[in-house]
Amino acid sequence: MKIGSVEINNRTVLAPLAGITNLPFRLLSKEWGCGLVCSEMISSNGIVYKSSKTERLFESCPEEKPFSAQIFGSDPFIMADSASIVESSGVDILDINFGCSVKKILKSGSGSALMREPQKYTEILKAVRESIDIPLTIKIRSGWDKSGAQALDLARTAEDCGVDAITIHPRTATQGFSGHADWSLIGKIKKIVAIPVIGNGDINTPQDALKMLDETNCDAVMIGRASIGKPWIFSQVNALLSGGDVTEPNLTECFENMIRYLEDSVKYLGENQACNIMRSRLGWFVKGMPFSSHFRESIKSISSENQAKELVAEYRDLIKNRMDRKDSVPYSNE
Repeated sequence: MKIGSVEINNRTVLAPLAGITNLPFRLLSKEWGCGLVCSEMISSNGIVYKSSKTERLFESCPEEKPFSAQIFGSDPFIMADSASIVESSGVDILDINFGCSVKKILKSGSGSALMREPQKYTEILKAVRESIDIPLTIKIRSGWDKSGAQALDLARTAEDCGVDAITIHPRTATQGFSGHADWSLIGKIKKIVAIPVIGNGDINTPQDALKMLDETNCDAVMIGRASIGKPWIFSQVNALLSGGDVTEPNLTECFENMIRYLEDSVKYLGENQACNIMRSRLGWFVKGMPFSSHFRESIKSISSENQAKELVAEYRDLIKNRMDRKDSVPYSNE
């Protein structure tokens, strides 16, 4: 798949996840075969007014390329200025968020709120497209009613304004993540535009990804929540697409991922901040493993990288000893 001039080596995309898809998380996803990684949602106002915290959100490195950065906002001029700044940082693709339905984002007139204002979103698309040379993409929802009419209108306008690809999460703005995604809308958008369409929503397993591609004829699948703690879902999807079988990582790989994520987070955030967030995030990787509740409890007060590594090693040895005795697999739902 190509998005504008950028070639993506497979059909998997990491969804932007607020507070999660920072550089360490993206690197882990990339190592497991994700074709295109994306930043978390970034405020266009924060970019233009040079917030140091905001600028860190689109920091990148060569190992994760191609890299897409997603911005949000409601002012066409600020959006255009922020897009130019992000482009100058070296990102490969710029994405605009038209899909977020969090109350504070809607209150600012951003995200899904824009789907009710065709004149404004057209101004934003034109302004941003004129301000950058790199490929431009958008992420949208169904809109504000189940018909999906607003998504279809926005998709047509986006293509006319020079957008290079569209990601559609076919839930309404009021649904949040409840109910079911209407995959048929992905197929409808695919039929009315010539640019790549990326499907998103309710991909919980590698098989779901294959099913979405088959049912909708979309060009790629975007995976978000299902990658949390299990970044190998990208390699599993790629295996299915190439006619192979889905395999689970072995015990060594599981714990190597935890340590790598910890080390990269310490480098990126500093030891104190990294350890604070690792108190919950290391627990992502052990869901379904024996005695996982005990491990999650033990990491609630970690204060140093070495302490975290010691707790991970102790838990790894506990699981290994259990497997040696029972000849079992790491994930057992105990």
